[in-house]
Amino acid sequence: MDRTAHDGIELIRRPEQNPAELRAALAVVAADRLPEMLDGQTKAMAEAIDTASVQPLRSFVAHWSAVEEIERHPATARAYHRANYLANHAATLAECREHAATVAKFYRAAYAAVND
Repeated sequence: MDRTAHDGIELIRRPEQNPAELRAALAVVAADRLPEMLDGQTKAMAEAIDTASVQPLRSFVAHWSAVEEIERHPATARAYHRANYLANHAATLAECREHAATVAKFYRAAYAAVND
């Protein structure tokens, strides 16, 4: 995690990597994203059935574990959401790319923290 944004404060402990724990944690740190998570879980389950593979479910859990890692650290979440907002409201393509790169940096760091 980028140390300029990660202040060491955690709203909750890092949840276990399973849908029930992730859903419970998301209800605490970003309840407004629960419908998005549930929709993603439904799609991952359907894809797993269609492909006879657990990989879609693993990808779902890995993604939402990264989301939780961002959201459970208030300073990181603020910086992440600010960069995302600025990327979506940039006046120029260059500004959009700059802010999108920041969003990606936060996501990659969170993903690595929970999935390596």
